[in-house]
Amino acid sequence: MFSLARTALRPSLAKRAARAFAAPSTTALLHTLPDLPYAYNALEPFISEEIMTLHHKKHHQTYVNGLNAAEESYANSPSVKEQIALQAALKFNGGGHINHSLFWKNLAPASGDGGKLTDGPLKVAIERDFGSVDEFKKVFNAKTAAVQGSGWGWLGYNLATKNLEIVTTPNQDPLLSHTPIIGVDIWEHAFYLQYKNVKPDYLNAIWNVINFKEAEKRLVEVQ
Repeated sequence: MFSLARTALRPSLAKRAARAFAAPSTTALLHTLPDLPYAYNALEPFISEEIMTLHHKKHHQTYVNGLNAAEESYANSPSVKEQIALQAALKFNGGGHINHSLFWKNLAPASGDGGKLTDGPLKVAIERDFGSVDEFKKVFNAKTAAVQGSGWGWLGYNLATKNLEIVTTPNQDPLLSHTPIIGVDIWEHAFYLQYKNVKPDYLNAIWNVINFKEAEKRLVEVQ
C-alpha cells in the first residue's frame, strides 16, 4: 500500500521539478533602480542636479538593465561555454549596480549629515590608521586621482589586519578584497559636467557630502 502511494506521488513531484528547472522564474531575480535617499539637487553646490539626474537615471539604470539581461541570458544558456562568455557582462553590470547602490547611500546633503565626521568608531579608526582625518583625505584623493581611465576609490576594511585601507578598482569592478566603507566614483560621468577633467577639484568637493554616519554604520557592522 505504501509502495503504491509512493508510486502515485512520483509523477506529480517529477513534473513540478521538471517545470522548476525548465522554466526558471526570472521575475524574482530582476534588479531594480533604487530610489535616491534625497532630491537630485540636494547635494548642490558640490554635485549638481544635472549630474545626479543623469548619473542615477541614465548610467545606473543602464547597469541595472545590463545585469538583468545578462542574468536572463545566463539562466537560458544551453552550455557552460556560453555561460562563461557572459561573465564579463555579469561582472561589469553587476559591479556597476553594486557600486552605485552603495554610492548613493554614501552621500548626504551638506545641510544634513554630509561632510560631518563626529567623534566615534570611524574617526578613531581613521586617526589610528592614517594619523589624522586630513591626512586620510589627502592620501585617498591622491590615490583615487591616479586611477587611469575609469574606476573607483575606496576606504575599505581589511578583515585580516583589522585596519582601514585605501584601495582602487578599475572600471566597475566591485571591492572584493575589503569590506567597502566609503566608495567614490571616479568615472567622468560622476563629475565632468561640473568639474571638467580636473579630478582633484571633484575629489576635494565630495568630502562636503560624504555621509560619514553611513560609513561608520558599515564599519561597526563588520568589526
